[in-house]
Amino acid sequence: MIKKYILLYFFVFSIPLLMGLLVWQSHRYTSLSNDLIRMERAQTEWIESNKRLIAIISEYSSAQRIDYIARNQLDLRKIPPEYFRQVRIMGGKEHEY
Repeated sequence: MIKKYILLYFFVFSIPLLMGLLVWQSHRYTSLSNDLIRMERAQTEWIESNKRLIAIISEYSSAQRIDYIARNQLDLRKIPPEYFRQVRIMGGKEHEY
């Protein structure tokens, strides 16, 4: 007879315990989902920021801009080809230029 009560007590206490675990798991899932959404938004912002920075870098490193700065701000000019010298380095069986 006492065994019947022990089994009854077990079921009476285990059902609320399982329901409490279900509520805790639901709360944990919701919290992790919110964290995931926040991180995805931050990732999207970082990607957009990186795209803008890459565009700025490509603009500043363009050959036309560098040529413009060299000519107009630094007053640099191209050297005529007659001022260049070509040096041959001979070593081994092949010639390098």
